[in-house]
Amino acid sequence: MKAILHTLLLAGGFVAASAASAATYQLCSTSGCRTGGSAIAWTTYSKTQYPLVLAHGIMGFSSVAGIEYFYGIAPDLTSNGAKVFDAQVSSLDSSYVRGEQLRTQVQIIRAITGAAKVNLIGHSQGAMDSRYVAGVIPNQIASVTSVGGVNAGTPVADAVMKAAGIPVIGSTVAAAASYIVDAVFKLVGVASGHGYDQSTMAALNQLTTASAKTFNAQFPAGLPTTACGQGVQKATNGVSYFSWGGTSPLTNVLDPLDYLFTPSSFLIPGASDGMVPKCSQHLGTVLRDDYSQNHGDEVNQVLGLVNIFAASPVTIYRGQANRLKNLGF
Repeated sequence: MKAILHTLLLAGGFVAASAASAATYQLCSTSGCRTGGSAIAWTTYSKTQYPLVLAHGIMGFSSVAGIEYFYGIAPDLTSNGAKVFDAQVSSLDSSYVRGEQLRTQVQIIRAITGAAKVNLIGHSQGAMDSRYVAGVIPNQIASVTSVGGVNAGTPVADAVMKAAGIPVIGSTVAAAASYIVDAVFKLVGVASGHGYDQSTMAALNQLTTASAKTFNAQFPAGLPTTACGQGVQKATNGVSYFSWGGTSPLTNVLDPLDYLFTPSSFLIPGASDGMVPKCSQHLGTVLRDDYSQNHGDEVNQVLGLVNIFAASPVTIYRGQANRLKNLGF
């Protein structure tokens, strides 16, 4: 009897191992895509019809020294059957420039996979970049998911740009600081895979409420019709829109980003993730807008130091992939 049970267990293990398969996720730039890492695809829970493309936010990257901007998210999605591509655009520039860079990568990804469309998931400014792409080539985009997206701008950018506009002192400091920051993120870009030109001032201006209003007039798909409402899921351009975000600037005392987002949250009236107002995060179907996450937690940074008593960011992305799968995307 023991021999029979042993044989059955071995057979079951063999079947499970055979059902799993090795898979990779890709890191992309306008230069092309390369393997970023691998995982064993144990399930098809997140196996969407179209590839998932992760678009980073301001001061972002795809992967530096083996650390992804969307920390631990691509490996998890891959292990659940998804085809995942981490896009890299300029860390600092307008969403018109970054959007064109992302559009180029969408074309590359479609060529690699043979897919007719992709699903874009953008964090922070990456949501605006994704909306730009969906507005330019809607027939090639199945869905756009905004995570902590700066869809209506942020008072933080307003405050910084106002300070930069102070005669002599503000403009001098802004020019010097932006020169240094641009140089630093040029190096970050090289380390991430592609050395894009950088423009700190263009990036900050893009995230102001005034510039967001102009951008939204050009790319209105998925936007709420009321200040803090929901937009339609499937817009007239045929693209489906979703969003989620957080409202807790301080979530883990060990996370250094908490000490950035906590003070910046005082520049924002009402609830926010420390960088983006709650209502600015709304786009399309609002899945949830009050996660116990700050702006960094929304991509599981730094290194997974998030609120251990709240929903895991990795689990949320996995759930969204499953939602897209069930919708046929």
